[in-house]
Amino acid sequence: MSAITLCLRDPALRAAGLVLALQGAIACSFGPYVSTLAVHTFGFGDRGYATLLALSSLISVSASVIGGIRADQTANRRQVTLLAVLSLMLGTCLMTVTPGPLVFALTAGLLIPVSSITFGQVFALARLAATRYPEDRRDGIMAVIRALFAAPFVVVLPLWSLAFAAGAEITLIFPVGLLLSAIMLLAVLRLWPTDRDVPWDDRPSGLTFRAALAEMGHPRIAARVLALGAVTGASTLYMAIISLVMVAAVGRGTQDVALYVGLVAGLEVPFMLLLPSLTRGIPRTRLILTGAALYGIHVALLPVLAGSPLVWLLVLPAAVGGAVTLTVPIAYLQDLLADRPGAGASLMAVQRLAGDVIAATCFAAGTTLAGYGTVALLGVAASLIGAAALWAADRR
Repeated sequence: MSAITLCLRDPALRAAGLVLALQGAIACSFGPYVSTLAVHTFGFGDRGYATLLALSSLISVSASVIGGIRADQTANRRQVTLLAVLSLMLGTCLMTVTPGPLVFALTAGLLIPVSSITFGQVFALARLAATRYPEDRRDGIMAVIRALFAAPFVVVLPLWSLAFAAGAEITLIFPVGLLLSAIMLLAVLRLWPTDRDVPWDDRPSGLTFRAALAEMGHPRIAARVLALGAVTGASTLYMAIISLVMVAAVGRGTQDVALYVGLVAGLEVPFMLLLPSLTRGIPRTRLILTGAALYGIHVALLPVLAGSPLVWLLVLPAAVGGAVTLTVPIAYLQDLLADRPGAGASLMAVQRLAGDVIAATCFAAGTTLAGYGTVALLGVAASLIGAAALWAADRR
């Protein structure tokens, strides 16, 4: 509760939380349905979607790394964030005005991935703002900020479930995304602290772009980021297959997709908030391994139980495992580059790239060999291997 109070009272943390909540609302509107739009609506097929997923991941991580390094070089984080939000607005605007396969590929493969810079810069802002508070409260602050990304899932996805059940077109997500991104732009313009007048020390890094990349690419750091990418790749696969396994053939539909994802995210929020106090003193890598195992149960059984009422029981291990694997790696990654808030935050994008590439590989291999059940098993195996490798490396 003390961390929640700090986030409500502190203007910088309040701005970070609002921007991330809006980005969460957009992510939960797009995430469960991009695969259906790509595979069915716009005719890309399974392999085409896997290619688009890998491309969008590459663009996302490149933009996030460049944006993070640039923000450290200039200490001008607000301007970098504004450019990212404008990219999101352009993509949603194009899909609202002139939807089609080529525009969808441009939006999903380039413009929306570029906007992922916002995620890292929000956490860089939160980390800098948190330095003014006692160290034992900082993990709690970061957990609250991360929970605000998941909180919209509780409200937005049930609304989408009702809308789709009433006959709304799935492409309605884009005009809604345009509205949300416009609000996000206004929030950055009005609430984000100006870079010249911040109540903490945020000086330009003084590193060249090559030196900053070399720092991020050190084997000690790169190996851990890769392992964490494998862990979180399971969540990417979950979002990719959820709308593909809950189909009419098993008595499900788009409203069930929205309800399931909303329940998982809704339960993740309280677990995220409780996590710092319940797990104090437990090594982070041990927590990540436990979370990966719990999340793996949910992903592996989802294709099997999609048509059964028992599928709703999977939301519990999904929420507990997701709360761990989505929250604990943030502080872990930022501590790897503690003196570079922007670059440290951009490691989350590198981690996502590793996870998305692993997920895309599992998706392509699984659909080629058998089906979505095999996709899920491959993703879970990769996640557990990554978590075990991270635990073993830090134990030594």
